[in-house]
Amino acid sequence: MADFQYPALYSFPPFFTRQPNATTWSTQQSAWSALILAYCERHRLFKFSVGHELFTNTELSRRLPTPAAIEVMEAMVKQGKAEWIGPEKQEILVYWKTPRDWANAVYDWIDTTGQKGGVLTLYEIAWGQLTASTEFHGLDETVLRRALDVLVERGVAKIFGSGDELGVKFF
Repeated sequence: MADFQYPALYSFPPFFTRQPNATTWSTQQSAWSALILAYCERHRLFKFSVGHELFTNTELSRRLPTPAAIEVMEAMVKQGKAEWIGPEKQEILVYWKTPRDWANAVYDWIDTTGQKGGVLTLYEIAWGQLTASTEFHGLDETVLRRALDVLVERGVAKIFGSGDELGVKFF
């Protein structure tokens, strides 16, 4: 895996300081959001915490303050690019692809491989040998559940079972 290419803004010290002007702060939040999404996609991260190293630039000896990092993450949640994990607001589920995008990818694979009418476990979908070459192989279980919920809403899948014994039937 090649190194991640940080944007030029990442080397700009004020990027790590919450700007007091509302318009500037909004632009800064958008830049942080884009950086987080690109970083997570590049590294296939589905969870991102307020203490993540991305908020620290060691070359500049700068760190985005925790309250500002939480505001950035909150903006991502409001835009549908993330979802809080737990009430503490310290970690988000990152949607560098939306659950709808993942649902489309899973269902396209189901259709292409003739799996309609079949039953698969969540493990088989995310980690099975048959999905090894798909973009959703290794998908975080919570993100996979969100994607499957989209398919259930569409009426093309049904989830059954409980706990670690979840299965999905596709129509």
